[in-house]
Amino acid sequence: MPAAISFVHLRQAARIIQAGGVAAYPTEGVFGLGCDPRQHSAVLRILAIKLRAVAAGLILIAADRRQLDGWIDPSAEEESALAATDPFVTWVVTADPDCPEWITGGRSTCAVRITQHPVAAALCREAGLALVSTSANRHGQEAAKAALTVRCRLGPAIDFIMPGKVGNAPGPSEIRNARTGAILRAG
Repeated sequence: MPAAISFVHLRQAARIIQAGGVAAYPTEGVFGLGCDPRQHSAVLRILAIKLRAVAAGLILIAADRRQLDGWIDPSAEEESALAATDPFVTWVVTADPDCPEWITGGRSTCAVRITQHPVAAALCREAGLALVSTSANRHGQEAAKAALTVRCRLGPAIDFIMPGKVGNAPGPSEIRNARTGAILRAG
């Protein structure tokens, strides 16, 4: 774990997430809001904070490919895209049949990213699972790039803000179809 990451804060954020809470944390380009994707009430809380519909679907981030087991059922070509992943790209792949619609938005696909941001990856490892990851903002607002911005905009609505700096990406990750490579959202 890089020296800049506080183990105390990391452990606290992981415990909050494991208990069904919502935490904010830095990612490659913006602060994200995250929770345990298995906890329906936590996911619905994030959607309410963001003023976002379930049908929009959500992104899952993971520290490594294994953390996505049970969430996705990728074809060989989708698996290749994940293996050659760019840390600034979120891939839309075939969802596992048991992946809940509160994650997929009712689609047969799931959006996932193997994060290489040191704080986000450490949080996934400490929590022991993939996390819901959506930009820390209300629908239509610019995504927050600093912890203070998250606190000012969303502070009372979330349980914890993990200290740290966002990475070098200019904003939220690019989203691509893992089968076709088509860009679904520019980064």
